[in-house]
Amino acid sequence: MTDEVRAALLAGGEGRRMGPLGHGRLKPLVPFGGSCRLIDFSLANAEASGLREVLLLSQYEERQLMDDLHRNWWRPGFRVHFGPYDRAYREGTGHHPLDLPGPPERGTADALIRKAPYLFGAGISEVLVLHADHVYRFDYGPLIAAHRRSGAALTLAYQRIHWRYVHLFGMVEFDADGQLTAFVEKPTEPTSDLVFAAFCVFDAARLHHYLEKLDGTDWQHDISRDVIPAMLAGGERIVGHEVSGHWEDIGTVDRYHRAHMALLAEDATLPPERLPCTIRPEVPRAVVSAAPGIDRSLITTDLVNEGRLEHSVAFPGVRVGAGARVRRSVLLPGATVPAGAEIDSAIVLEDGTVQHLPGPHADATAPSVGPTGGDHD
Repeated sequence: MTDEVRAALLAGGEGRRMGPLGHGRLKPLVPFGGSCRLIDFSLANAEASGLREVLLLSQYEERQLMDDLHRNWWRPGFRVHFGPYDRAYREGTGHHPLDLPGPPERGTADALIRKAPYLFGAGISEVLVLHADHVYRFDYGPLIAAHRRSGAALTLAYQRIHWRYVHLFGMVEFDADGQLTAFVEKPTEPTSDLVFAAFCVFDAARLHHYLEKLDGTDWQHDISRDVIPAMLAGGERIVGHEVSGHWEDIGTVDRYHRAHMALLAEDATLPPERLPCTIRPEVPRAVVSAAPGIDRSLITTDLVNEGRLEHSVAFPGVRVGAGARVRRSVLLPGATVPAGAEIDSAIVLEDGTVQHLPGPHADATAPSVGPTGGDHD
C-alpha cells in the first residue's frame, strides 16, 4: 500500500518569527524537546507508518537542509528524496551547486506543482502532504486506509481546539455525513472549533488537476488558501479524519516555549519518550521530578549542573554554573549558564545568548493540545 503513496514534506520555513532562535538556522532544524528538531516529527511518523520515502519540498537554503537530512535520515529502508538533486546524493557525492530551475516557489502549492515530475507518476494513487514545523506523533496508515474507503478526493486531518485559538488556524466544518462544507483560513469570526491539522491525503490525479488549473492564474500559491477552496467549490468529495492525540503548530518562540513546558506536565499528552531522538541519541534523557539541584526538569545524563534547574528542558552538553538558577527555560545543545546567573522563562542558545520571551502573556496563541483540545499550560 505504501508504495502507491507519495509523501511530500513541505519544509520551506525561514523561522523569522522565532527571533534569535531562528537566526542562522532553518525553522525545520530548530531543536525541540531535548532530543530532536521540528522536522524530525513528520519524518519519524512517516517511517513508523511504513512509508519508505519522503519527497522534500523546500527552496529556502535548500542545500543546508538537504545536507542535514542526508546525515540524519539516510538509512536502510527509509530515506528523504531530494527531487532534482537526489541522484548526486544517491551516487554518494553529497556536494553539488544548487542551481534551482525556474522561478522561485512562492507558496506551498507552488512547491507541489514545481516538483510535479517527482510527485506524480505511474503507480502513485495518493499524495500525503506533511509539514516540518508541527509537533505530534501519528500513524498515517489508518488515515490513508480511511481515505481509500471513502473514495474522497481529499481527506483532511483535523482537531478540536478551544474556540479562542481557532482564528490562528484553518477552520473546518463538516455536515452530518462527514463531508467538508467550509474551510476558512484564519477566520476573524470562527463558527466552528475544528481546525485543519496541516496534514492530509489527496487523490493524486485530482490534486494534479487542480494545481494545473490554478497555475498561471491570480492565486496565492497556497494549499489552504487556493487548492482546498477550489476543490470545495468544484464539488469534490472532501472528508475529515480526527487527530485525537497531541498536536501543535510551533509558529512563534512563545509557542515553542509553551510546548516545552507542556512536556514537563505529569499528565503530558506527548511524553518525552515518544519524541524522535536525532540529537546525540547515544545520551540518555528523562524527566527528573526531584534530585539535588533539579526540580521537575527534562535532563540528559551528561548535564553538568552546579546550580539549580527548575521546570526546564536541557539538551545534551548543557552546563549550569555554580550558584546559577534556571527556571521555566529551554537550554539548547551545548549551552552554558554562567555561575550566579538568574534565568527565568527564556531560551538559552548554543552560544550562551539568552533569548527572553516578549512578556508573560505575549503570545495568547495556540495551546498544547491533547485529545480533548484542552489547554495544558
